[in-house]
Amino acid sequence: ELLQLAERISLLHSYGVDSVAVIEFTSEFSKLSPIEFIDSILVTELKASAIIVGSNFKFGSKAAGNAATLSSDGRFKVSAVDLEKEIGAPVSSTRIRDAITGGNIEIARDLLTRPHQLIGPVVHGEKRGREIGYPTANLGSIENWAIPADGIYAGWLRVGDQTWPAAISIGTNPTFIGVRGRQVEAYALEEKDLDLYDKLAKVEFGWRLRDTIKFSGLDSLLSQMKIDCDKARELTRDHA
Repeated sequence: ELLQLAERISLLHSYGVDSVAVIEFTSEFSKLSPIEFIDSILVTELKASAIIVGSNFKFGSKAAGNAATLSSDGRFKVSAVDLEKEIGAPVSSTRIRDAITGGNIEIARDLLTRPHQLIGPVVHGEKRGREIGYPTANLGSIENWAIPADGIYAGWLRVGDQTWPAAISIGTNPTFIGVRGRQVEAYALEEKDLDLYDKLAKVEFGWRLRDTIKFSGLDSLLSQMKIDCDKARELTRDHA
């Protein structure tokens, strides 16, 4: 997912939305014709006087209704927003997910108009980062999120009301011996003694720095990590 339900609602409220109605998508609901949807949901339940939808909006059983269907009803004003961007095809969740999973995080950020984020509890890892001077916050319980392609990113780590510029790693730490699953780790730049275990953290992705690669040894890895952190520091400072 790009955002889970609670985060979607929170984001809508942050943009000034007064209330959000969440309708369960049941088998019965899926069979509503466009006119039944308009009568029962838009008119009876929501008492809509004005509606804003994307120009490619579809609704009702078998997606038979569209913006023109709404406009022809006459009981409310309808505005259809053009979702085209100057960089190509229309904005869609599929296009955004493809950009994220392909590592094109800057394109995703442009389409979302905000950095893509992952939210999960900070869990215990191998503590390898702490041993080499780069303690990281490892995110857990993010299996259902749209996770960017393996690589090194610059962005932010947020816990509660605190925010730190961060260098973010996604991958399996191939330089070190052993088999492990994909991990999402964020190193808060300039912070060495944070204790974030079991706290809910948000990692926001601003820029992709490079691919994840296997280094010949610890020295070469540490040299590259310094370069990555310097670049992340520069990017996040300029876009604070």
